[in-house]
Amino acid sequence: MARAAGAMFLVSTGVYMIGSGLLDSVLNRPDFLAGLYPDRTTVVFGSFLELINAMAVAAIAILLYPILKKHSEAFALGYFGARIMESALLILSAAVPLVLIALSQYYISAGTANDSYLEKIGDLWVEAHALLFQMAMIVLSLGSLLLCSVLYRSRLVPRFLSGIGFIGYAALLLSGCLSILGLEIGPVLYVPGAVFEIAFPIWIIVRGFNLRNSD
Repeated sequence: MARAAGAMFLVSTGVYMIGSGLLDSVLNRPDFLAGLYPDRTTVVFGSFLELINAMAVAAIAILLYPILKKHSEAFALGYFGARIMESALLILSAAVPLVLIALSQYYISAGTANDSYLEKIGDLWVEAHALLFQMAMIVLSLGSLLLCSVLYRSRLVPRFLSGIGFIGYAALLLSGCLSILGLEIGPVLYVPGAVFEIAFPIWIIVRGFNLRNSD
């Protein structure tokens, strides 16, 4: 079960990176409404990958809960609930680009008469997409701090790995809060969390959980 959870972590990370890269290549253009419908295949595929990410997040919650609850049922339930909530937010976020495809089609067919109005609507949808994602990252951070607490106390994995997780998710929480407040400081705060989300699943796939040293 631990190894399956590790595999889901890697699937989640991989499909998110590819999916968000595809969507960003379209949504970050200054004239994204004009090009979004012609590039709808890219957008649909990117949204599909983000949907897979959301499903993988829910699978991680389901797979880890029975293991974590043996060490702290309250924290395990908190982590489970946070990741299910994150999954729901990511599903909503993945649906936004699909709405924008329809808006882009109408924008192209409407001509120049309603350009300004439709562009404002499009900008609002893009902001909603970003906001839903940042909310998901805040929920992920809060839940994963509970995860790292259980891992640290139980020594299911080496404590240095749990420490990286604490730092990474605290930084991610700060990044999400700052982004919602309109303060973007770049991707630097994502780095420690990214290190943990690669190192942790690889560790439990290769070594599993250290049940002998757990409380």
